[in-house]
Amino acid sequence: MLKSIRDRSNYSFWLLNAAAYLTWLGIVAITLPQLAGQPNRTAILVLFGLFFVGLSIYAFLEERPLLMHLYLLFQVAVSLGLSALVPTSAINHISTLFFILSAQAMLFLPLVPGVIWIAAFTIVTWLAGVSTLGVVNPVDMIAIVGGYLFFGTFGAGLRQANEARQRSQQLLAELQQAHEQLQAYTSQAQQLAVAEERNRLAREMHDSLGHRLTVAVVQLEGAQRLIPINPERSASMIETMRGQLKQALAELRQTVSALRSPEVSAALNGSLGTAVTHLVQTFQEATGLAVNLTLPEDLPLLPEAHRLALYRAAQESLTNVQRHAKAQQAWLKIAADTNHITLSVSDDGQGFGDETADGRFGLIGLRERAKQLGGSLTLGSADEGGARLILQLPVPVVEAADA
Repeated sequence: MLKSIRDRSNYSFWLLNAAAYLTWLGIVAITLPQLAGQPNRTAILVLFGLFFVGLSIYAFLEERPLLMHLYLLFQVAVSLGLSALVPTSAINHISTLFFILSAQAMLFLPLVPGVIWIAAFTIVTWLAGVSTLGVVNPVDMIAIVGGYLFFGTFGAGLRQANEARQRSQQLLAELQQAHEQLQAYTSQAQQLAVAEERNRLAREMHDSLGHRLTVAVVQLEGAQRLIPINPERSASMIETMRGQLKQALAELRQTVSALRSPEVSAALNGSLGTAVTHLVQTFQEATGLAVNLTLPEDLPLLPEAHRLALYRAAQESLTNVQRHAKAQQAWLKIAADTNHITLSVSDDGQGFGDETADGRFGLIGLRERAKQLGGSLTLGSADEGGARLILQLPVPVVEAADA
């Protein structure tokens, strides 16, 4: 109830209340001097008091149409009682009470019921005039009906203003709720972006440093075995390892700053074939494994993310061949048509073990890259007896400037 009163705390509503009380007070002030010597003076004062009580409780009848109808019926009965008891000279003043009821009816009731009540007030006024005066002046009746309609219009306008204000408050509440939801979604998006960035950093660190360090470990093992029997070859391998470690350190610095190594920069600048060729040559020099490279004459234009994914897949595959396959040679092939570009890496080694096919971090990273680009990564057996990795990506439409 307090909330209802608070919601209606606007100047128009309280202005109508003040007008109702002042109108009632004016009618009482005009009527009292005419009640001197009247035997029913007390009854008239009681009826005026009942009308005042009604004015004091009607503010609590909003959104209660049944009680509002009962209230209006009660006030009409009180007004009829006053019309029957006051002197004839004061009857016109009593009809002024219906001005108040007209505004209240249009304020708290829909349009049609409110208009019906105004029509009822008109009929009651006419009947009261006929019963007490015997005849009603048509001009006076027109003026009275005009007053009822005027105050009813004011009440209807106030009702529309209140409804508009309530709709504004509701829209404001919905806007605040939407703003809070948007803030929550923004926070979730930021958390997802941070998680995605962490995964991307992990993939980059693994694919760049992991490859270099793996080659360096292989060189170091070989050099250690050759020290007693072939010091010159051992020194050459150590020198190669030193170059690999220096390049790994440079890649680490570039990864921290831009997450791009020299070969990756070449791949991202459009020279995917050149980058893969350099990767294969470096791998053969460092490991001694023969890699048969097959590239198409013309590679399609690819976005940066596609070129990076293909390069990282070639790098990870060759690293796995060296570390796990125990192979003598490997085959790296890139094929492309109008719809897809496919990277295939196979070897003649021992194939994938149960624990390596799905659980290596590098392969997990490659699967994530393929999924993000709408492609696929498959692992299987090669015709040469070892393992085969196939990365297939869709070829999007890319402008030359974008590529």
